[in-house]
Amino acid sequence: MLHDAIIEGMDKEKAEISAITNNTDAPNFDNTIVALTQSGGMLERATTTMYNLLSAETNDELDELANEMAQKLSDHENDIMLNEQLFTRVKKVYDNERDQLDGEDRKLLDKTYEAFERSGATLNDTQKATFRNITRELSEYTLKFSQNLLKETNNFVLHIKDEKDLGGLPDINKEAARFEAQSRKMEGWVFTLHAPSYGPFMMYANKRNLREQMYMAYNTRCTHDNAYNNFKIVEHIVNLRREVAQLLGYKNYADYALRRRMAQNAENVYELLDDLINSYLPKAKEEVAQVAQKAKELEGDDFVMQPWDFSYYSQKLKHELYDYDPDMLRPYLELSHVQKGVLALATKLYGITFKENKHIPVYHPDVIAYDVFDKDEAFLATLLVDFFPRKSKKGGAWMTNYRDEHCDLPCNQQVTANNSYRPVVSVTTNFTKPTNDTPALLTLNELETFLHEFGHALHGIFAMTHYAALSGTSVFWDFVELPSQFMENYATEPDFLGTFAFHYKTGEPLPQSYIERIRKSRNFLAAYSCMRQVSFGLLDMAYYTQTSATSEDIKSFEHDAWHRVQLLPQVPSACMSVQFSHIMAGGYAAGYYSYKWAEVLDADAFFMFKEKGIFDKDTANSFRTNILSKGGTEDPMTLYTNFRGQEPTIDALLHRDGIK
Repeated sequence: MLHDAIIEGMDKEKAEISAITNNTDAPNFDNTIVALTQSGGMLERATTTMYNLLSAETNDELDELANEMAQKLSDHENDIMLNEQLFTRVKKVYDNERDQLDGEDRKLLDKTYEAFERSGATLNDTQKATFRNITRELSEYTLKFSQNLLKETNNFVLHIKDEKDLGGLPDINKEAARFEAQSRKMEGWVFTLHAPSYGPFMMYANKRNLREQMYMAYNTRCTHDNAYNNFKIVEHIVNLRREVAQLLGYKNYADYALRRRMAQNAENVYELLDDLINSYLPKAKEEVAQVAQKAKELEGDDFVMQPWDFSYYSQKLKHELYDYDPDMLRPYLELSHVQKGVLALATKLYGITFKENKHIPVYHPDVIAYDVFDKDEAFLATLLVDFFPRKSKKGGAWMTNYRDEHCDLPCNQQVTANNSYRPVVSVTTNFTKPTNDTPALLTLNELETFLHEFGHALHGIFAMTHYAALSGTSVFWDFVELPSQFMENYATEPDFLGTFAFHYKTGEPLPQSYIERIRKSRNFLAAYSCMRQVSFGLLDMAYYTQTSATSEDIKSFEHDAWHRVQLLPQVPSACMSVQFSHIMAGGYAAGYYSYKWAEVLDADAFFMFKEKGIFDKDTANSFRTNILSKGGTEDPMTLYTNFRGQEPTIDALLHRDGIK
């Protein structure tokens, strides 16, 4: 059925494109640019469904469909973007009407013209043929990368039969492992490489050899001599992206990608990364030395800390310094309460409401669907939430759209929620699952993850633009993380926690003493965490600033790229590149720095809320009006300064992290 919908969607879009190119009227904004942006609706719905399910609820049949369609969809996209008649019309509109347009119309025209340029429309016939071959290969390799990683993740389990091997693990994690074993019809306890299982094991398990086993299994995924090895795939992806960029006249892929980013060029990215290194690295070294010293105190002076020890001993140090243990919060962060609290935060800030709708068909029983209404009761969006890990779901957390907001009104008319096609937005995570005896109890990190993805969702929900191409999260990649990271700030605010953090058995509110411990310990390892993110950014930029084919051993390349900020011993057989979905199969190639870039923005933005009040409705309305609802209709720095009244500085981030 999905196969037929994709094929029919491609046929329909071909007809729609032909109608544009065969139009005998002179090209203008409406009959060419608007007509183009309104084409392909059926295909977009079908492929969006396929790719979203490929991440959230895949199976062998869907994997095969995606593999079959990768080349066909790449060819179809190239047939449109390399269509000379179509580009001739677009160029005429760009040359003749651009100076007469403003607002969203001009933004759409600029984005459309740039998209053709960046997709090879200005190349000669020989170059276009090369472009087609490269993009076809790239679509196949990126898909294969993701499929390999999911299968390799699912292939490993740590099966424990002796309860003595569970020493140090909290009861809730042991119960979850027993539940996992039972679901697999196995005795004892089962731990997996999915985050809710892997993370606590590395933090609490006393058996060092088992921590090492888990660490090695996780960090050597897709490095083994089997069908899921990604070494050559990484090499192909990086080289193909460089070839595309150079074919289009750019020095390297980073120059190509950063043209559509706030950072604009690699020099500005490195300036940010260098500023962070200079500000955070000395403190990060001190933090790691403190953890290493704690390990020696407990194990003896001859003990040499390895990467599989860091989470374990840092947690012991954190407990000693702040009397803080992440698991002490779990009983107060029961998922249904957290869910109500997060949705209520949006109500408090923006006046919107959420009503569960059980009549909406969903792709898995875990998924909950909500209708979202504005403060005037106008329908805003549909929100889907999908919380728990399963074999058919990739790791991590993400927000996506099943449908973008757009409006068919002429652009001189006011857009409202009642006269536009409203979005269908999904928040997908891999939270700790409930068991037979215990509901889903979250960690503080999982609460932050929920808030992060919900921030992305609000960006989609509040979209109020005329064109889907400029709607919601369709913004520069280093701006898209602002709404999400902004929401994370609420996770440690007492006035927010007090609205939902009640003990799941007794109803007792989260003790004030716990909140104080959270706040005091918030900056524990902040510098180390920053350097870890910076290391990923350095690796990303190292790959995509290359001007010639990469042929160096991937592991050696990786170690060279981030060596100046690596704070723990490097394990020779470990390799992140073959698992780094963000920059290999996601949208973050030459863009991983975006998290830190947006962190500067979110710290600066939340500083204003702290000054005015974290629930201040006027400030929230300004954030919604100037940022959340505008999508990509204006330059992101313009949107930000319209909200904040000034450009951001790194000062708020340094202050929040306790560096300054």
